[in-house]
Amino acid sequence: MTKGMRFSLRMLVFGVMLSVVALAQSSASGQQSPRADKADSGTQNQSGGAKAGHSDDAYVIGANDVLAINVWKEPDISRSVPVRSDGKISLALVGEIQASGQTPLQLEQEIAKRLASYISEPEVTVIVTDSKSQKINILGMIARPGTYLLTSSTTVLDAIAMAGGFKDFAKQKSIYILRKAPDGGEKRIPFNYKDVIKGKNSEQNIRLLAGDTVVVP
Repeated sequence: MTKGMRFSLRMLVFGVMLSVVALAQSSASGQQSPRADKADSGTQNQSGGAKAGHSDDAYVIGANDVLAINVWKEPDISRSVPVRSDGKISLALVGEIQASGQTPLQLEQEIAKRLASYISEPEVTVIVTDSKSQKINILGMIARPGTYLLTSSTTVLDAIAMAGGFKDFAKQKSIYILRKAPDGGEKRIPFNYKDVIKGKNSEQNIRLLAGDTVVVP
């Protein structure tokens, strides 16, 4: 065998060795990727399984609201329920429970407390899917009289704006708010629009409560 042939043979062997090493590295890399993907997938699944947050933790549940109640890994208990006129709801294992007057977070805690006798560390989520209790009425000499959804920060000025402002000849100094009193009667709260927009008697621009009626004479 000549020197040239021996050299060619060594180069051929060397090339084969390089190919084997490259193939081994590629295989190792390919084996690690599925594990990494699996780990990433696990992280995503854990994230996806987290409880949904509340849109408004200050919201107070009222009669006729519709609640989506989810108990993690308990489909037989999870359900959508309306709040009855007496302010209560009914759930499997829980029975009747007062929902009206509580925030979603408070109701979650109460339901979880009752379920603890049957389920280990129950995870409960309560979300208001249809707010029918938190509404106000705007009547009288206003562009769009009617019923409007109440947010936690709606003031008298906000309500007037939502209803499109005043009609001609509205008595802007004699507006009043009718509010249900604890004794079952009604309280009349005056609101002088002319003064308030001038910076006078700004305390009259109160935050409205569910069930309030703004009257524009």
